[in-house]
Amino acid sequence: MVKPFVYIMSDSVGETAELVVKAALSQFNDGPFDVQRIPYIEDESIIDETLIQAKEHEALIGFTLVSPELRKYLLKRAEEEELECVDIMGPMIDSMERHFGREPRLEAGLVHKLDEDYFKRVEAIEFAVRYDDGRDPRGIKKADIVLIGVSRTSKTPLSQYLAHKRLKVANVPIVPEVKPPKELFEVDPRRCIGLKITPEKLNDIRKERLKALGLGDEASYANLERIKQEISYFEGIVEDIGCEVIDVSHKAVEETANKIIHTLRTNGEK
Repeated sequence: MVKPFVYIMSDSVGETAELVVKAALSQFNDGPFDVQRIPYIEDESIIDETLIQAKEHEALIGFTLVSPELRKYLLKRAEEEELECVDIMGPMIDSMERHFGREPRLEAGLVHKLDEDYFKRVEAIEFAVRYDDGRDPRGIKKADIVLIGVSRTSKTPLSQYLAHKRLKVANVPIVPEVKPPKELFEVDPRRCIGLKITPEKLNDIRKERLKALGLGDEASYANLERIKQEISYFEGIVEDIGCEVIDVSHKAVEETANKIIHTLRTNGEK
């Protein structure tokens, strides 16, 4: 018995069509099938060439073409060559256009672009978790952005927020008793952002944090003099690095994140 052929034609990579075709083929268990994918179809000549090959193999054709002109041309030519040809996505697009009363974008490869965007975001989120709170200084050189600040300056929430913007963020806590990692002084200072805060605001935040943990606010963590020492040490570090500093004292995470993104773009243009 001759092995059945299925040709998959697409104006993008053809993954959507292949998934549908293979899902349908799984319902037929009487032998293997030869599936040929023809991606990135841009004009009628490629369609003509593919139909010649499909005709030789008496193949079935499944396709996803967003261009109405190419869809019509393929269906017309397949009919002339007496080839079975299935428009996998066209009828759905046409129905949606009628139902929603909106014209489709008719851009090839949008699903693939969305998938790529999704995976970049996931990768950035995983990066932010892996290199949170100075856990691994190797992340400093790999990061798009390095956030520097004393404890409770929103480093972790900012890292996660920026990760959802597909930016890889590492953050480094600044503590007077701990020498900052050497990598911090080896990266481009334009990729580093210091997070500044007033002693009084930080004192309030830390007191609330201690209360939430069921602890008293007399700990050195919330001592105003200790906080001033930490901030002074932080100011010396960011001065040595030569990086941008943003005051987060009265800013929401979203506002600070937007400021960081703007700063990163501005620095990139210099």
